[in-house]
Amino acid sequence: MDYFLYAVLFVACFAILIKGADYLVDAASYIARAAGIPTLIIGLTIVSFGTSCPEAGVSIVSALEKANQLSYSNVVGSNTFNILMIIGVSAVMASMAVEKDVLKFDFPICLAATLLLVVFGIDCYVSRIEGIILLALIISYVVYLIIRSRKKPVATEGETEDKPAEKASAGKIIIRILIVIASIAAISLSAKGVVASCTFYATKLGVSDTIIGLTVVAFGTSLPELVTSIVAHRKGENDIAIGNVIGSNLFNILFVLGMSSTISPLTIETYNVKDGIFCLLAAVLVFLFGLTGKKVNRLEGGIMILIYTAYLVFICLRETGMVLF
Repeated sequence: MDYFLYAVLFVACFAILIKGADYLVDAASYIARAAGIPTLIIGLTIVSFGTSCPEAGVSIVSALEKANQLSYSNVVGSNTFNILMIIGVSAVMASMAVEKDVLKFDFPICLAATLLLVVFGIDCYVSRIEGIILLALIISYVVYLIIRSRKKPVATEGETEDKPAEKASAGKIIIRILIVIASIAAISLSAKGVVASCTFYATKLGVSDTIIGLTVVAFGTSLPELVTSIVAHRKGENDIAIGNVIGSNLFNILFVLGMSSTISPLTIETYNVKDGIFCLLAAVLVFLFGLTGKKVNRLEGGIMILIYTAYLVFICLRETGMVLF
């Protein structure tokens, strides 16, 4: 009976996950057009911060309970998945255009934040002062995005070259905001359901807890970002798709890690620092891919997926003691 119930749970939650992402992208896109804000800014803020909120909640609670040792590795693991798998899978589906502003501003900022992640962790300790610095940087970045959005207005909903559009009513915008909130909640809860069902079947197949944690659970924490970016990419909203990845990575490093270490300083393992260096190298690789032709093509996307798969195999071997590095 349990097998049937978990199968139903998986199908139902996966359907909700897809539909929730669909509504989220549509509502976020509407808000951007109605408010005259570039969709990239919406992707970098509302969508990315929203899909990362559950992880932030868990990390903050863990920090309050003085049990946040895994915060650093969770951030590194999530960011590595985001940069290689989410962009990789999206690019394999169809070449992913990367806006000039992303390559000029946002991606370099993301690289700098990832470098800071490595530098702060190099001594296997992230102090409270370093956490405060990270929080100050996320506030500065959001302020920068607000200023940038005002300098670069876009056509509002229904606007054409010949006829300016009437502004969308406040009521419609409020409804879309509520849809965004509800969609994020649905995506987060349904992702947990997918993880629970996958964990059940993996356990029944005799897969170890370590491997389950490194694969199923790690995948599940990034599932909201993955599905949202894929849906956005399929709808032609590349700015939301790429903005979701970069914004999520920045949010994880600057806010999640910053808040966790501010509440309770982090002690981390040496191999986590090496994982952080790999995450930085992966981000540099994707940035270089984006510079070639201002897009990430299918071949490059395939290479990214292969790199992540090889990395995941290596991590599993390391955790089971078969590789000592």
